[in-house]
This record gives sequence, structure tokens and C-alpha cells, in this order.
Amino acid sequence: MDFKHTGKKKWKVVWTNNMNNEILWLLVFFIDFGALLLIYKFMGKLGLFAWVAMATVIANIQVIKVIQLFGITATLGNVLYASIFLATDILSENYSKKDAALAALIGFISMLALPILMTFSLLFTPGEGDFSQEAMKTLFGVVPRVVAGSAVAYIVSQFHDVWSYHFIMKKLPGTKMLWLRNNGSTLISQLLDSLIFSTIAFYGLYPTRAFLEIVLTTYLLKAVCAVLDTPFIYLAKWMYLRKLVREH
Repeated sequence: MDFKHTGKKKWKVVWTNNMNNEILWLLVFFIDFGALLLIYKFMGKLGLFAWVAMATVIANIQVIKVIQLFGITATLGNVLYASIFLATDILSENYSKKDAALAALIGFISMLALPILMTFSLLFTPGEGDFSQEAMKTLFGVVPRVVAGSAVAYIVSQFHDVWSYHFIMKKLPGTKMLWLRNNGSTLISQLLDSLIFSTIAFYGLYPTRAFLEIVLTTYLLKAVCAVLDTPFIYLAKWMYLRKLVREH
């Protein structure tokens, strides 16, 4: 968006195509988390399971792209990945620890399925008119350390999130403390996720200072998402109590 002078001391707003990354990031945040609530409203618990599987796959594709965001170098996928923690927190809050753990397991299976199935796809000899093989190699070529880091970080952080959410819920029950168990469990779990992934995937490949910067910037955006998602879990709780969620 830009402001241009049109004469006679009048200005008008002109939309341009160079919308900056920060505005896009915020827009994507509200689209992703809003879509999660809509799916929950119309599909209930089943919709949350489906969201976790879908978000895990897409986030692991988005993370390939590197961008500049709020003055730091970051990867895409942080917003969608953060929405997985919100989905399991809603399951913990409105249903049970077992349901939240099942969703985390579904996401883990989806995460492993993507590189395995795409690796086999790349083994096929492309036809004469094929134009996608090299692009698919770039997107889905398996880097063992990155895949291992993603898998270990996901399973540890997700199950820690489920455990810590219910631990806090037992100590501080009630809707008034919903913000604390949501933020507390997610912020710690996201820190574990960033530390484990960065250590397995990048430790030893970069100088110590650069490695610590990667950990910090990776966690920072996830932490921002964790704080911003608080109104969404309150909305999910409100819909559930008012019986506005359609279960299947």
C-alpha cells in the first residue's frame, strides 16, 4: 500500500504488488488459525486430527523457503507448524489427553510419510517430456540430518506439549487459567523443538555464534505465534461450551 499525491492537497491510497513480508506473515497467521477454528466448528474433533496431518506435511514443505522477516532471516512454515500445537491444546482442553496424543502421533506419521514416499517417487525414471524431476529433487531430496532433526524434535515437543498441558491443568484448572496452560506448555515445547531440531540438523556445520542465532530466530517466531494464538483457544473453548461444534 502506498500514498500518492493527486493534486489540490489530496492524497489517495494506492495498493501495490510489493506487500512486505511482515504484513503477509500476519495475514497468513490469521488465515491459518481462523481456518483451524472453522474446521473445528464444522468437523469437530475429526477436523483437528485432519488439520494436524495436513499442517505437518505442508509446514515441512514451506520450511524450505528462506525469507527476511522483522529484520531476521527465517523460514516459512512457522505459522502453520505453530497451529499444530494449538490443535493439540484444543484436544487436551475440550476432550482428553489420549485424543491429543493421538493427534500428535498422526502428525508424526504424516511427517515420516512425506520424505519416504517422495524418495520413492524420485527413483522412477522420468519420461522424455517430464519437466518436474529436478524441481522435485530440490524440494524433496532427503537430507538425513534435517529429516532426523525434524522427526525427533516433533515427537519430543508434541508429546511434551500434551504432557505439560495436562500437568498445568491439574494444578491450575478452570477457564481463567486457560491462557497459562496454553502458553506455558507451548512456549516450553517450542523451545525444545527449536533446540533439538537445530542441534541435530545444523550443529557442527556453522560457527557457534551462527548456530545460536539460528536457534534463537527459529524459536522467536514460534514464541510469537504461541502468544498470539491465545484468543483462538478461548474461542474454541467458547464454541465447545455453547455446543457450536459439529461432531462426527
